Amino acid sequence: MKFYGSDICSGCREAKALFEERKVAYEFIDITANVANLRAFLGFRDTLSLFEEIRKEGRIGIPFFVDDQRMTLDEQEALSWVEQL
Repeated sequence: MKFYGSDICSGCREAKALFEERKVAYEFIDITANVANLRAFLGFRDTLSLFEEIRKEGRIGIPFFVDDQRMTLDEQEALSWVEQL
């Protein structure tokens, strides 16, 4: 699972701690680390209907989780993907 976020985001830090506690394998992509990571995230944020309310409210939209064809902004839903295995 890919986890788009930033270490300066409290929600992302909380999700990372939860994933570590549950020993969930994930690839953390820090969108504030470099332009390539930010651009990849914005490709999702600027085009997916999942982010419609986020865009309207002027929010960023992280943490954001991607696994195969599934995408969510909810860490509990993302956890359910790996716990189903």
